[in-house]
Parts: sequence; structure tokens; C-alpha cells
Amino acid sequence: MKPFTIAITGINAVDNPGPGTGIARSLREDNQLPTQLIGLAYDAMEPGLYMDWLFDRRYLMPYPSSEPEVLIERLQQIQQQVGLDCVIPNLDVELPLYIRCAKELESLGIQTYLPTREQFALRNKARLTEVADAFGVQTPPTLTVNSSQELHEAIASLKLPLIIKGPYHRAYWVLTEQEALQRFHQLATECGYPIIVQKIVSGTEVNLVGIGDGEGSHLGLVATKKMLVTELGKIWSGVTIHHPGLLQVADAFLQHTRWKGPFELECIADFNGKIHLIEINPRFPAWTYFATGVGVNLPARLVRAALGLPLPSVSSYEAGKLFMRYTYEMVTDATPLQTLVTLGEL
Repeated sequence: MKPFTIAITGINAVDNPGPGTGIARSLREDNQLPTQLIGLAYDAMEPGLYMDWLFDRRYLMPYPSSEPEVLIERLQQIQQQVGLDCVIPNLDVELPLYIRCAKELESLGIQTYLPTREQFALRNKARLTEVADAFGVQTPPTLTVNSSQELHEAIASLKLPLIIKGPYHRAYWVLTEQEALQRFHQLATECGYPIIVQKIVSGTEVNLVGIGDGEGSHLGLVATKKMLVTELGKIWSGVTIHHPGLLQVADAFLQHTRWKGPFELECIADFNGKIHLIEINPRFPAWTYFATGVGVNLPARLVRAALGLPLPSVSSYEAGKLFMRYTYEMVTDATPLQTLVTLGEL
């Protein structure tokens, strides 16, 4: 069978890692799905660009703030060089552009598997309480703020300690009003407005990754309990779990939204076992390879669905499997960097 050419974004495997390298590892491990993998990056310093054992070709892309025509033109250039059957975007900030271009990309023979604009809007952090209420799931008290004055009012209402979040990414625990103000200005500079202020719920952090089929069901799910996280809240180690309450939340989310594509639910299981929805992420998380490692290869299932290939039945997985992330150093000469800067591809 001729290999399918799959492009993957989010290959920024840094301290705040993207999902791309884990997705590439997953696709490499499906022996029944021959693939040629293309890494797409926005900066020549993204580590995934230098992982030639994962990606057959690597390209620099225009920033996702560009017009749709710019994205389509670049993907057409890549398609003319190496062929391109499917693209998997993995960053919140680029997803609206890919969703907007999905129909035109399909007309060019480039498949995606993405939510609609309306579905994507539901995951907005500023709308979490409204959306969760609609499908009967509890969330921590949450307020959005656009100024220092609104931040002070939110602190007075919710009481410290709190979590301060940017509209797309980054989240920080704050213990004092001064610390909250500092993080507010930092996030506003980095991410823009609104800034989300959320009450802290005591309990165990549990996450679920899956793929919605667009009809109210899924193509596979895996749940994990966080054991160790970074300062940015990124999972560093975890263990697979079977949690009925978390599965109920996932089912309610899928049935209400008819979500299509990858998603992650970030939740807290309180000491009474009650699930509190913290975030809905509209793409694969950085720990997606964990699901592959326990037998549920979600990226391969997404590619099969996007390309209309037969889908094997959903695999089960064992609870109690451990995930541990680690850092790794690559040593090479400067030629690949120079080539990327000069030509925009490797």
C-alpha cells in the first residue's frame, strides 16, 4: 500500500510541549497504516524540526494569524512537493484558521478531522460555566476580567487562592493579590484578553483524551490521573484510570456538542468523587502518546476516520499503567538550522 502523507503541527517539544511529536510517534507505531510524516512548525527553533527519525520532511509555516489564502498556498506547495493526504493541526491558536479552510483543503485532496466553528466556540474558557451547565456538568466558580479593577473585584468575589488563566493557554495558581496582578499583566501581554479567574477545587486532577465522531459518540477514550505536573500545569507523570464519573462527563459532552475531532477534558475529582470540569481543550494534548502506549492509538484512528479507511473496534486499556515524561538532548551541526532559515524546509 502506498504510504499516506500526513502533516502534523505542534511539534514544539519544549517545557510547554505541543502534541505533535507524540502524534508522530503514535503514527509510526501503527504497522497497518503506512505513512510519510511531515512536520510543520512556526519557528526554526522548534525541536521537532530536527527529529528526522519521526518526520520524513519538515517545513516552516506562516504564522496562523495570516489570511486563509496564505495557509492554503503553503499547504499546496507542500502537496506539490511530497503529496499531502491529511493534516492534523494541534494548537488552539491555529485551529480557527484550519476550520475556516477545511472545505477548501478537502477540495484539494487534503483531509482534516475537525470540529465546526460552532463546536469550537463552545470550548472557549470564558464560556465554560455556560457550556457545562448546558450538559449538566459542574464547574468551579469562574469569572472573566479585562482590567485590573475587574481583577480586584473577581478576587473579592471568589477569594484567594485562585487560578489565573490566559484565553488560549497557560494557567497559574496565585496566593496573593499582588501575585494575581503580576500574572494578570503577564498573561494579558502574552495572550491578550479576557483573562480567566477560577476558584480552586480541592481534589485529584484527572484528564480524558478522546476523539468525537461528530454524531454524539467517540472513536476512543483514555483517562488518566495526574501525579506530577510542571509549573505551567503540564502533566509530567500520570497513571491510567477507569473513572465512571469522568466517563459520564465525556458522554454528556459528546452527546450535547456532537463534537468532531480530538479533545481533552481537564477535571478535578473532589473528595466525594464529584467531577468538576476545569477546561475543554479542542485538540490532542501533549500526553497523547500515553494513550497509544496503553493500546489506544488515537492519532491512527483519527487518520483512518479522516481518510475514510476501515476502523478497527475501539480497544480497551488497563488501569494502573504509568506514564513518565523525560527530557532528551539532540546533538547535530548547524546545517539543518541554516537550511530551515534559508529555504524554510528540510
